[in-house]
Amino acid sequence: MQAQGGEPRVHALSRRRVSSASEVLTRVFLADPMWASILPDESTRERLMRPMWKALVRYALVYGETMVTHDAAGVACWLVPNHTKTTTLRMIRTGMGLPRAVIRFPRAERFRFLQAMSLLDAYHTRHMPDPHWYLWALGVTPTRQRQGLGTALLQPILSRADREDRACYLETQTAGNVAFYEKLGFRVIEEANVADQPIHIWFMRRDPTS
Repeated sequence: MQAQGGEPRVHALSRRRVSSASEVLTRVFLADPMWASILPDESTRERLMRPMWKALVRYALVYGETMVTHDAAGVACWLVPNHTKTTTLRMIRTGMGLPRAVIRFPRAERFRFLQAMSLLDAYHTRHMPDPHWYLWALGVTPTRQRQGLGTALLQPILSRADREDRACYLETQTAGNVAFYEKLGFRVIEEANVADQPIHIWFMRRDPTS
């Protein structure tokens, strides 16, 4: 559904909609280049990603802000300034869902996942030493893409970041996403490959606008 004027309706995610939000992310990231490399078998990928995305959404409800479209076709998970690192204590406080999901990965797949996450964390720490908003995940159901939902999902936090004079940060593994984020004020600050894996990552930052 859309609000008057054709703008998609978005609001903060409630706990009762965690499953629907995580299902959107599971479907969207099923074709993501990084996840296809980490978990090559598609059926295994879908099965193992589903509990991981549910845990991530639950984590973001505690340490972030999660926006969802009115019809649950899209979801955006942010981590708030000063809570952009997934520490052991924070994972314990959110039920250990993320490590429980990852431990289900077969050994080789788990190694590839941890290798990729280690690189992401290292670049994140280097590029963003000051408090900032971290876009952890953005997903829109494939049949609803290119309808303005992604922009609508991000706009509330981008506007808030501007008011708070905070930068925003994200990573993407999809070349087509770079242009989308650039239209919203992000810029590529570095690119990198995960060692021994066919994964290319763009690191992007958005400075607050007046």
